[in-house]
Amino acid sequence: MKAVILAAGVASRLRPLTNDCPKCLLKVGNRSLLQRSMDALKQNGLSEFVIVTGYLHEQIEEFVKATYPDVKVTFIHNSIYDSTNNIYSLWLARPEADGEEILLLDSDLLYDPAIIRRVLDAPEENLLTLIRHELGEEEMKVVVDANGAITALNKTCNPADAIGESLGIERMGRSYTKALYEELEVMMEKEGLSNIFYERAFERLLPKGHTYKVLDVTDLFSCELDTVEDFNTAKQRIPAELF
Repeated sequence: MKAVILAAGVASRLRPLTNDCPKCLLKVGNRSLLQRSMDALKQNGLSEFVIVTGYLHEQIEEFVKATYPDVKVTFIHNSIYDSTNNIYSLWLARPEADGEEILLLDSDLLYDPAIIRRVLDAPEENLLTLIRHELGEEEMKVVVDANGAITALNKTCNPADAIGESLGIERMGRSYTKALYEELEVMMEKEGLSNIFYERAFERLLPKGHTYKVLDVTDLFSCELDTVEDFNTAKQRIPAELF
């Protein structure tokens, strides 16, 4: 299984912290977000990484090569990161991810490494991690039916209809990634939908029979990091054993 980490964004809401540093290299404690993720993945047995870069990509590449010299890492550069969204970065990963088993992660997550273990130990092939809390307009919300099947996955649905927020860690089997990239090919090459969130592709696959089992990880620590205030809060909230 490969870990596909999307790390192309500018993170403008975090300025001035990101004026000269990509978001994933910002530190909480003595480790950056990317280092924390890669350490969590490594300690849970993953040894092959695909990192899609964009903004200040040289810093990310230099950091990873220096910190993980013995780890297999493929870098893919999104040269139009400033005019595209994460769906396009995921599209660029096609040569490494199409028809493969992958873990897809946003690079700016702060979370307990036990979440990765729980994802890998689950019997289901396709999993979407979820956290439950009070929701607003900004969260990527998950809506399910009476049987627990996902019916919507977006930021625009009524928060009252959602059961929680997608954390940004998904496990995909070979058949799912094959269907995903077939869908992305249409969205990118025919419809030009390069500046939206990748969850729209997940939604479009639902009526075609390709879906996720929701994995609730609310009981394990995770923290959203979109603003400077979020970073200050994270340093106070993170459990001492993870700091």
